Amino acid sequence: MHPQKRLIEEHDSSIKPGMVWIPGGTFIMGSDGHYPEEAPAHPVAVDGFWMDEAPVTNRQFFAFVKATDYVTFAEKRLLARDYPGAPQKNLRAGSLVFTSPTVPIQGSSISQWWIFTRGANWRRPLGRKSSIGNILDHPVVHVAYCDAEAYAAWAGKALPTEAEWEFAARGGLDQAEFAWGNELIPGGRHMANIWQGSFPLQNLLSDGYERTSPIRSFPPNDYGLYDMIGNTWEWTADFWTTRHPEAAAKACCIPSNPRSTDISGSIDPAQVELGIPRRVLKGGSHLCAPNYCRRYRPAARHAQEIDTTTSHVGFRCVIRP
Repeated sequence: MHPQKRLIEEHDSSIKPGMVWIPGGTFIMGSDGHYPEEAPAHPVAVDGFWMDEAPVTNRQFFAFVKATDYVTFAEKRLLARDYPGAPQKNLRAGSLVFTSPTVPIQGSSISQWWIFTRGANWRRPLGRKSSIGNILDHPVVHVAYCDAEAYAAWAGKALPTEAEWEFAARGGLDQAEFAWGNELIPGGRHMANIWQGSFPLQNLLSDGYERTSPIRSFPPNDYGLYDMIGNTWEWTADFWTTRHPEAAAKACCIPSNPRSTDISGSIDPAQVELGIPRRVLKGGSHLCAPNYCRRYRPAARHAQEIDTTTSHVGFRCVIRP
């Protein structure tokens, strides 16, 4: 019997459909070799848990909405009292859609390729004239943190912590650069849906996809999890921190099942007046490129305001015993 299968059966005889058992363990979380917010690399222990083998899809999210009549954040008009000073035109229902610039980039402002699009939401990922009819098995996008949390509660699940997510993404390959090893495109084989070419102007589509891809389009990691890297960023339960804690001085003091709960510390210093907390995103997306955002790695992390929805952020869930 395969060791992973034996682990699952010894843990729980009722295998959960569409989920994978992730055995607990200790691993090195973070990285000292890339972006400063990933450092310092430090040992962390996590208990075993079940995780969705792939991101939540449009098909699955549709079933949730049909059963509950849930309305997502991007489908609602914003209230002026929650966004003091914001122009009235910015309070309309909609979401941010990536749009490749047609003219040379001026400076580094992301507003050149992230366009707030009225009517864009999970049902209409590119705006009012789009639909999910042909992409039901793609990851759902344009979901705020509250939307992901609501789906998880309905499904009897939860959102993973950053530590759980990273441990699972590594697939047992502790300290490997990627979820599959140390080479981005081993033997010329694309292992994830990321950007090829010079972002944001040129997408060579070498992996076959311009935007999101159907789940399971690329090989799973050694835990049997799909799309942990690329395709869409994924929400985690942790509030954002600008760096990891220092490594424990002694083995007995290694953090176990850590979770960042500092709400005030997660708020963007440049937008303190709004007081909007940020959560940690993991995994990178189809927009991550070697020349711009090398966050297609398990250690990579990104801050996202809980009320911000985009065309490249989704989620998956866990169940803890």
